[in-house]
Amino acid sequence: MKIIRSGSKQLERIYNRQFIRSKRAEDKVRRIIEDVRLFGDEAVLKYTKKFDRVRLSTRQLKVSQIEISGAYQNISPNFVSSLKVIMENINRFYRRTMKRSWRMKDGDGVVLGENYTPLEKVGIYIPAGTAPLVSSVYMTVLPAKLAGVKKTILISPPDECGHINPHILVVADLLKVDEIYRVGGAQGIAALAFGTKTIPRVDKIVGPGNIYVSEAKRQVFGCVDIDMIAGPTELVIIANRYSEPKFIVADLRAQAEHAKGLAILITNSKSLAKEVKAQAEGVNGFIILAKNLDEAVEITNKIAPEHLEILVQNPTRLVKGIKNAAAIFLGPYSPAAVGDYVAGPSHVLPTHGTARFFSGLSVLDFIKSNHIISYSKKALERAREPLEKIAGIEGMNKHVESVKARF
Repeated sequence: MKIIRSGSKQLERIYNRQFIRSKRAEDKVRRIIEDVRLFGDEAVLKYTKKFDRVRLSTRQLKVSQIEISGAYQNISPNFVSSLKVIMENINRFYRRTMKRSWRMKDGDGVVLGENYTPLEKVGIYIPAGTAPLVSSVYMTVLPAKLAGVKKTILISPPDECGHINPHILVVADLLKVDEIYRVGGAQGIAALAFGTKTIPRVDKIVGPGNIYVSEAKRQVFGCVDIDMIAGPTELVIIANRYSEPKFIVADLRAQAEHAKGLAILITNSKSLAKEVKAQAEGVNGFIILAKNLDEAVEITNKIAPEHLEILVQNPTRLVKGIKNAAAIFLGPYSPAAVGDYVAGPSHVLPTHGTARFFSGLSVLDFIKSNHIISYSKKALERAREPLEKIAGIEGMNKHVESVKARF
């Protein structure tokens, strides 16, 4: 790990990191998407053979209930009981965030409000390349289910034998995912966005993925909603001389398990910086020397990390100043790993500094609102003068006439 000071040019480069679009990936994904849009299942099967090295027939795209039931034979005995504990944590957290429809009235017959309704169909992408992201199944499906989404469709790339990891299938089954398809990559995103004869079109696509999946989500956005364009995972740790070095090193090493993950320690202690640097062999990242903890908070807000651990004695004092971080972990016994797997809030979080304006995945991502507007004749008459004034400035005379016609 490289030690840098708060005014260095390297820190400016960290501030300005962003999702880097590869022209090659962009062009490749565009061709795949157009191919799937035009030729549906045929194109999906072609790219599955090319990228996943498995030949499937159209009817093999959908995972059968027999295969799902058989997956239970290939998991550890205590897996389901562990999963139930996690599911309850997630449910308990998201129940507190539910939105309710509302109305407000005044004495002249104006009724305003919002109706909240769940999305009809949501597509969930679960990677299975370098590792099957079993935790991403419950971190995406449960918020959707709690929001009331009518139909959940999960896709995940098959292995070379054409199978999907049994743990992914079991979790999806326990969460009552409606349909599962063995397809991944940009072709899977395109199939969800436009629909094929076999794979239904959805309203929104969520879930992590590689550069091709992220680029595909970016390109289909507008035809379908997406959660975010996420990149490699990020961890920032704020610590001082009283923090436990072995906790910091352990968490930095855990971050290093992710390919191309960003790992940063911000501290005002030179001795801690040197000790962590000496122990954190094999970790690619930075140790930023801040003048004090207030500057550490300022630097963190500029980085806007995905994960932030505050490992000082009184983390609640510092957290008040944190404006830009997707998930904040307070104290020595709250490693980012608990957020990845068991705490409750989804681990699908914004990266690349987009925590400045994005939030982590929640039930709010799976609902939409209708504005309710109801005027009585008396209320409309009261609104005539300001309405006619503004519409007149805009030259919208027929809008004025539509109101006058009622009198």
